[in-house]
Amino acid sequence: MACCSSKSTLDAVEDNKEQNESSKPLRLIIAGAPASGKGTQCEYITKKYNVIHLSTGDMLRAAVKEGSELGQKADELMNAGKLVPDDIMIGAIQNRLEQSDVKEHGFLLDGFPRTVEQANALGDLGITLDAFILLNIPDDKLVARVVGRRIDPETGNSYHVDFNPPPEGVIANRVIQRKDDTEEKVKVRLVAYHNNITAIKTFYETVMVEIDGDQEKERVWDDIQSALNSK
Repeated sequence: MACCSSKSTLDAVEDNKEQNESSKPLRLIIAGAPASGKGTQCEYITKKYNVIHLSTGDMLRAAVKEGSELGQKADELMNAGKLVPDDIMIGAIQNRLEQSDVKEHGFLLDGFPRTVEQANALGDLGITLDAFILLNIPDDKLVARVVGRRIDPETGNSYHVDFNPPPEGVIANRVIQRKDDTEEKVKVRLVAYHNNITAIKTFYETVMVEIDGDQEKERVWDDIQSALNSK
């Protein structure tokens, strides 16, 4: 990975933020395979365009914390190790989209929809999108990113054996590989991802923005900005 210039990408994003605050709120979805770099680009997008980052996990946790009927159902399922069904996910998303900050600033939906059924359910809410951002990276590159990933169990910091190795010594000795970050499991996840994303691309064809994610993160960001600024 190339190191950043003296002025970081996030600093540059902050400098450009004001010019976007008076614009029409954007309604965005971002998608990509595991280790496609969505997290980094979500950070850039939310900073520059002042949209609210909506992750399905955060929305479910918020519903649970509120103690709503929907939250209680989600909590029961998650505690039992079961997947949360689409109707509960859609309910959590609908609740969040109706809140004032999202209406005022727009949103960046991350992690949903993953299937056409979910996309149809989202469409039934009457939501129109400005862009569906899809980060594309070859599978072999994705596998290498995931398999080389290491996590510090004490801090939660993420490292990579090739691109961002942990500091030598105590940290290097305690980092771990998550049990799902093996080549075999990543390939299974990628098969499922490709099976679903093909149909998703057709569903969102009119607003689809495909980005080459196999570049330095700054170049990926430049491409995303170019696409969004034309909306």
